[in-house]
Amino acid sequence: MSKGNAYDVIVVGLGAMGSATAYQLAKRGARVLGLEAFTPAHELGSSGGLTRIIRLAYFEHPSYVPLLKAAWALWPEIEAEANEKLLEPTGGIYIGARGSDVLEGSMLSARTHGLDHELLDAAESRQRFPALQIDDEMETLYEPLAGVLFAQRCISAHLELARRHGAELHFEERVSGWRLLPGQSNGVTVTTDRGTYTAAKLVVSVGAWLPKLMPELRLPLIVERNPLFWFSPAARPEIFASDRLPVWIMELDADHAFYGFPTLPGQGVKVARHHGGGPVDPDAIDRVANDTDEAQVRGFIRRYMPLADGPRLDSRVCMYTNTPDFNFILGLDPRDSRIVLASPCSGHGFKFSNVIGVICADLALSGTTAFDIDFLAPGRFSIASV
Repeated sequence: MSKGNAYDVIVVGLGAMGSATAYQLAKRGARVLGLEAFTPAHELGSSGGLTRIIRLAYFEHPSYVPLLKAAWALWPEIEAEANEKLLEPTGGIYIGARGSDVLEGSMLSARTHGLDHELLDAAESRQRFPALQIDDEMETLYEPLAGVLFAQRCISAHLELARRHGAELHFEERVSGWRLLPGQSNGVTVTTDRGTYTAAKLVVSVGAWLPKLMPELRLPLIVERNPLFWFSPAARPEIFASDRLPVWIMELDADHAFYGFPTLPGQGVKVARHHGGGPVDPDAIDRVANDTDEAQVRGFIRRYMPLADGPRLDSRVCMYTNTPDFNFILGLDPRDSRIVLASPCSGHGFKFSNVIGVICADLALSGTTAFDIDFLAPGRFSIASV
């Protein structure tokens, strides 16, 4: 890195991906500045809602599975270094009729990568997982390597470890602009509401705010509002415990899928719709779940989880930032190798955040990574020049 820069790397956005990137860079001895517009481990972006699923039989695309294996192996290492419980293994079940994306995609990933799994018919699934009363034409793929990530704990752990390794982290400091300096060795400057900073490389991991920070990219992104709910079971609470109910995803049809979690300490049964929310501005989103939001989820629960139809305990609103193909944006900016773009993740990225931190550190420090991320390359979309 150039000695003329105050920092080796500036990381803009210290949510799931940015916090992990700052940690991985600092751990390797880089001079790191992290900039975050909000407070540490806030819930204003795409990581709110206490918990996230981690799974390996990935219906979205088999090419994610090597990244998921690396993420699954890395989370316990981060737990040990941070001395914090971040991952609760529960197993996972993915439910749909033959031909559905969730079932067929999960089977494809499991078979392609030799993942441990079982395929259950509807009767077997209802008997084994009585919390979910699925339709007769549905089937269930069960895998043992799946579970719950505690989202805010994960981000806080990455931030603490980044500090421990020497990263300088600024919160409630909003970036207002940036520019590349002439000549590759002269790096980039970033301007905030507090000052201007210079670094050799820039990692941008701002999620839903990417179109606002870098409008010149003209990326075809849609920010989507997604409410989350927690309910107290109406009866038989034991069947919703994590030793009886894995994390789950169920596809009803091409436009309706839901997901959820078992009961966890201090929490009820978490249920939410996967996609289907309206487009929003991240700075003007309605962050309060309303009756219409709840009615969608209640309708699903009354049909497929009737014993979960108890009092509403809590609700949150988070955002998905969707690409046209619903795959991530991850890689070097094709306009200039001094910029690394990480996310948006189209509503399924949190579980990868630790390994995305590794990848972003690789790209920022050496310009390449051993992980196959070609299918996530930013250049697959039309990007304007600087």
